[in-house]
Amino acid sequence: MALLYNRVNGKILKQRMAQDSTPRTTLSFYQYWQIAQPEKFRDDLYRLFSHLHVLGRIYVATEGINAQLSVPASQLPDFIAALYSIDFLNGVRLNYAIEDNGKSFFKLAIKVRHKIVSDGLNDATFDVTNKGTHLSAVEFNRLAENPDTIIVDMRNHYESEVGHFENAICPDVDTFRQALPVVENMLRGNENKHIVMYCTGGIRCEKASAYFKHKGFKNVYQLNGGIIEYARQVKEQNLPNKFRGKNFVFDARMGEHISSEIISNCHQCGKPADIHVNCANDGCHLLFIQCSSCAQQYEGCCSEECRQTIHLPPDVQKQKRKGWYKGLQIFRKGRKNAEAV
Repeated sequence: MALLYNRVNGKILKQRMAQDSTPRTTLSFYQYWQIAQPEKFRDDLYRLFSHLHVLGRIYVATEGINAQLSVPASQLPDFIAALYSIDFLNGVRLNYAIEDNGKSFFKLAIKVRHKIVSDGLNDATFDVTNKGTHLSAVEFNRLAENPDTIIVDMRNHYESEVGHFENAICPDVDTFRQALPVVENMLRGNENKHIVMYCTGGIRCEKASAYFKHKGFKNVYQLNGGIIEYARQVKEQNLPNKFRGKNFVFDARMGEHISSEIISNCHQCGKPADIHVNCANDGCHLLFIQCSSCAQQYEGCCSEECRQTIHLPPDVQKQKRKGWYKGLQIFRKGRKNAEAV
């Protein structure tokens, strides 16, 4: 019987991936669909994808599937054939990474969740299928020039900090769940304007656009395929690029450049920088932006205290971490000092 979960230590898997020269392709997809038996579907997917040496993260729920994956380039045709053999995924759009070093994931993790994106919404209270109008890159650029258009970034603050569309509203929030009421309050009084929303690959806007239509906004649009698909169309069709900076991604790459601009700053020295890192101190693991000079000075840590900590004996470090729940630790751009939240 095939194993349905990874059993190898994560550090070992990361070392293997660092030494592996196999060309790989990073891609993502999602589909809202009523899945009657998500646990069984999850197990079937694991058997199917592990056989093809697929790595990545997949969330399965009764409402659908959300996946970010890394596939061996030689196995890509077989992967697509296997994926499209699933009825409700036949022909699903695949968003391919803009910048790809083949090191985006080191294991395959498929989890059953209550929702494929945590939004805090009661889907029974509104029509989730009444979504906003999908826009191509050409259509997005045209609407962006309209003075009656409001562009809304539906991502978290640490995503928009390193890159966003020109003139976009970028809420200072940590999660998509927090963004929905914050954005609603920001938009009040503009019910008749063109509301254009975007996110990384489109999945958050699928739900958000329906929610804002339910809330009384008349002209709601969403960027089809998100930033990833926009960048592909801009390059393919030689269109003006209205995205500034870098697109944050939720894998080991932590970002891909959509334009050459660096619009953010190092959280330690303030110099231009757009590289997100997690503090090298396992007892901290703060997500923050660090330039190369500070990375060398602090040895990949967020503070002198953490730099000193990583040189302590492993058993002392472990004792210092004991009983401390790190939670969601993010450098807050909206506050004067770095804070863990």
